Amino acid sequence: MTLEQLRIFVCVAERLNMTRAAEVLHITQSGVSASIGALEGAYGTPLFDRVGRRIELSVAGQAFLVEAEKVLSQVRTAQRTLSDLSDLRRGTVSICASQTIGNYWLPQLIADFHERFPHLGIELQISNTAGVGRKVLDGDAELGFVEGKYADAALTGWDLDGDRMSVFVPPGHPWASRRPSPEALLHGGWVLREEGSGTRSEFIGALRAMGLDTRDLDIRLELPTNEAVRSAVLAGAGPGALSDLVVRDAVQSGRLVRAPVDLPRRAFRMFHHSERKLSRAAEMFLNSLPAPRRADTPDLRLVANA
Repeated sequence: MTLEQLRIFVCVAERLNMTRAAEVLHITQSGVSASIGALEGAYGTPLFDRVGRRIELSVAGQAFLVEAEKVLSQVRTAQRTLSDLSDLRRGTVSICASQTIGNYWLPQLIADFHERFPHLGIELQISNTAGVGRKVLDGDAELGFVEGKYADAALTGWDLDGDRMSVFVPPGHPWASRRPSPEALLHGGWVLREEGSGTRSEFIGALRAMGLDTRDLDIRLELPTNEAVRSAVLAGAGPGALSDLVVRDAVQSGRLVRAPVDLPRRAFRMFHHSERKLSRAAEMFLNSLPAPRRADTPDLRLVANA
């Protein structure tokens, strides 16, 4: 059994599609199939069940996935250690970020960092806030960046200056020119991100701060990405609530209008595992970030449930 076989197995297990795994790994589909077949043949155990044209993890495959991920996490830790010992001639920072941060805020910072340290790599994964927390806890990412609260005593970090949430509608919507009443906000037929999204949790929190009972909130659509929410609002599905960073271009072009609803600025949050030593490359990346909000949270330990 080789590390490459483990990487291929995990990639297929995450996607349950050999063609997509091959595209991600930049190898042929036949190479992926051969690697999985070699593992199954060597141990006489099917790792996937073939159900029609689909594949599913077998019981053995589910158990093996847990152990394979542990091994690959340990390999990444060993690689970071060797990179540190080489005086940062090489190294990689592993980051997982929630969608707004990963797609709209981090890219410029990553580009600036790469220009200063072209010999250091950055691996960026995108998830929602809950997924980012899991990645950092499991050791699949050194650094996590989220715009929502995430609760776990094993994570430590601090706040960074973030963005402002906006309620936005198409130009012809009544809210484009008139401030909605509290009752209208509750029954607006919203298009929002999914449960677990920091953007959603921050918006719900803002409504509660206005004194609204969000248990009565009328949500028409729940969508898994910022872009899907923006597109649905453009199509007239209902009002949406996203970061200013996401809707800025559409507002500037006149395709969307910010509704006159006052929502507060929100902080972004960086965290890492408190019991795992950061690589020197990760420390350098943190030092390149904008100044943290240390006045009120000098070393924030995220323990309150959200």
